[in-house]
Amino acid sequence: MNNVSKKVILSLAIMATLGLVSCKNETKQETETTIEVSKTMANAVVSFGVRGNCGMCKSTIEKAANKVEGVANAVWDVEKKKIDITLNDSKTDAILIHNAIAASGYDTDKVLGSKITYNSLPDCCKYKHDMVMSQSGDMKAEDHSNHDH
Repeated sequence: MNNVSKKVILSLAIMATLGLVSCKNETKQETETTIEVSKTMANAVVSFGVRGNCGMCKSTIEKAANKVEGVANAVWDVEKKKIDITLNDSKTDAILIHNAIAASGYDTDKVLGSKITYNSLPDCCKYKHDMVMSQSGDMKAEDHSNHDH
């Protein structure tokens, strides 16, 4: 082969390689962007009131919410009587979470807690059924330091 043919073949091989590498990177970038957008669109944050008294209540309420498929994170504020939940709204909705918390014995602002389960709660967890929920945080939770939790 002459020198010109070698240069043509080498140039074609380099261009083909660059073309394949460039296409592969663009495809990967598109896939990553699509996954990131999907995650962003699927996550929502909901907040609502839940009655309870202490750290033991907090544990039970958060555990009940976190067991619902699609819930990424649940945090109940003892003082405010409010839960903040991050969820995948394509897998669950707020009413399913209300029902799960109510089944564990705690009233939410939409669903009353199970009376049977409420009656089996420890005495320190038996809240007043007229307790205000979703407070601003000005009121303090009852002191349960003398209980063994």
